[in-house]
Amino acid sequence: MYLENKNVLLFLSVFDPLKNRTMKLFRTNLVYLTISAFVFLQIPILIAGSNTKDRRIPSNFSTNSVVASVKSAEEIITEKADSIYDTLQLLQAGLKEEAFELAYKGYYKLLEEGMVNRTEVLTIADFSKSSSENRFYVIDIAEGKILFQTLVAHGRNSGLNYATEFSNKPESKKSSLGFYLTLQTYFGGNGYSLKLKGLEKGINDKAYDRAIVLHGSDYVTARFANSNGYLGRSLGCPAVPAKLTAGIINTIKNGSVMFIYHPSKQYQAQSTILNS
Repeated sequence: MYLENKNVLLFLSVFDPLKNRTMKLFRTNLVYLTISAFVFLQIPILIAGSNTKDRRIPSNFSTNSVVASVKSAEEIITEKADSIYDTLQLLQAGLKEEAFELAYKGYYKLLEEGMVNRTEVLTIADFSKSSSENRFYVIDIAEGKILFQTLVAHGRNSGLNYATEFSNKPESKKSSLGFYLTLQTYFGGNGYSLKLKGLEKGINDKAYDRAIVLHGSDYVTARFANSNGYLGRSLGCPAVPAKLTAGIINTIKNGSVMFIYHPSKQYQAQSTILNS
């Protein structure tokens, strides 16, 4: 009995420290295992976080790029027109902003369609202004400058000092609004003249048949306007001062864009060029 007890004690003396070391080792390994599991589980989160960070907008990325990407083509064209308008100081020159914006929009569309041969110039007649004011503009888009700013007559049946009525009908003796292409030159009853092609169906497409041309005239002078209170009027042609005729025609002939403007909501609603 004593021997058995002694053997038990001996076994316990050996086993107990071993048990303690085993449990200690187990507890230690458990801590390691827990830490390892935690780190392992964090890896996907860290990767996802890294990918999310990569998708953030870089610090050197301009927000203008985001805005530009969602702008419509019309907004971009209008912004370009406004930039040119401001750079050339067309407001100070007396040209209405809407007149230039619409003119540039149509010019740009015709340019995209390959209809414009002379792309460097754009001509605008602003018929919202009095006939006694300089309301005819030839603008060098390429160089960014006004080449001509002068008087221009409207049709006698379009109004007296201001043009208020417009027509596409033959013998109406009225001006026609809208976009034109300049064609070839010729010598006629009004001397050196420039043929025009109206580009808008139902608005000015009969201009060629009506013999609506750009020509010079002695009644298009500041003296005539000052004496009569209004400028001399044509049969529907945009007539300019005789002394400037050759210079203007040679600058815009053979395929440039001319736009006759008036703040007519009816025209703007009907124009396929402006609404396409």
